[in-house]
Amino acid sequence: MLWFWTAYIGATLFGMLHCIFNIYVRHMRPMDENGMGEAYEKTKPWHPVYNLLLYPAAGWLYMRSLPDPTLQAALHTGLLWAAICIVFDLLAWVVVKHPWRLSYREFYVRYQPWITLTYIIIFAAPVAGLAFLQA
Repeated sequence: MLWFWTAYIGATLFGMLHCIFNIYVRHMRPMDENGMGEAYEKTKPWHPVYNLLLYPAAGWLYMRSLPDPTLQAALHTGLLWAAICIVFDLLAWVVVKHPWRLSYREFYVRYQPWITLTYIIIFAAPVAGLAFLQA
């Protein structure tokens, strides 16, 4: 789980720092009670990119730690990582109250296709890691 959480925290920090950069450097409107704000909206297409940079590396690091890495192990890991991410995202970004909290609609409807692409990348990351390992 070390590599999963390292990638998750890294991708989340990249997204948050990108949003903060947009607010303070590019002077975009922040999130408020009326919605997600321009600063956040402009970062959304980049979220899958951050995950694409970090999760395959995490998948490779995890798969190389296994004594006998197989496609079945990679698929099981990808399924586990995606499931954990989906549940944790629900809790961290929708349920728990904080200044950057999103509504169900904002997170699961207005965040499309970016959130779906992110979950696909996370699922596929261990398989990509296995492919890099075997190359």
